[in-house]
Amino acid sequence: MQYGTLYLIPTPLGEDPVQPIPDYVGKVVGELKHFVAERAKTARKALKDMGYPHPLREAEMIELNERTPEAELEDFLKLLLAGHSIGVLSEAGCPGVADPGARAVAWAHRNGVRVAPLVGPSSILLALMASGMNGQSFCFHGYLPQEKGALSQHLRKLEQQSAQQNQTQLFIETPYRNQALLEVAFQSLKPSTLFCIAADLTLPTEFIATKTIGEWKKRLPPELNKRPALFLIHTQGGDLLGRT
Repeated sequence: MQYGTLYLIPTPLGEDPVQPIPDYVGKVVGELKHFVAERAKTARKALKDMGYPHPLREAEMIELNERTPEAELEDFLKLLLAGHSIGVLSEAGCPGVADPGARAVAWAHRNGVRVAPLVGPSSILLALMASGMNGQSFCFHGYLPQEKGALSQHLRKLEQQSAQQNQTQLFIETPYRNQALLEVAFQSLKPSTLFCIAADLTLPTEFIATKTIGEWKKRLPPELNKRPALFLIHTQGGDLLGRT
């Protein structure tokens, strides 16, 4: 029997995106009956928004997060070996990128199952594209330490890494802690270091701006509390933006 395919299904980065999910993704989704999702409630809404043609109650779904036992995930994914295709959905953006869906993808590769990534929004790449920073060498660090002292030290370490490798450094924070992160960043980083804020990507309230730390201190960014955002650092990018 031919194995099924593990489809990686992108989802919007927020409510009412300006840039919708491509139509062909909805067509693929409409042929699936089995799904792995970080959160079932969010996944069912995404399916509905994509025009899922079947009753949502018929969509068999397992939640995949840090608490999901490996045995439970493997039992569900064995549907692939029986010829059934499965879709993987993240909370937002692309599955498997800063996302627990990577566990399902790794299992598929170990078992010779085809993995098919579908086109959709990646907040990491969108932010990098729009930052004006080095897009040929970059590193995404996920969440940084929350404690102020440790966060300050870590930011300076990223600044040094950027300088040594001419590399863009990207990271995120829980939306309600964005303002606290900015305060520490503006206090810890050098005035000449470039710092990009990319918030609400693809949404009507999208905000993207790259300035030096010195410039940010003179003109503070808009309120970012509870707004999903990415932050980027680059210390060798002055010439990229026409600065000296």
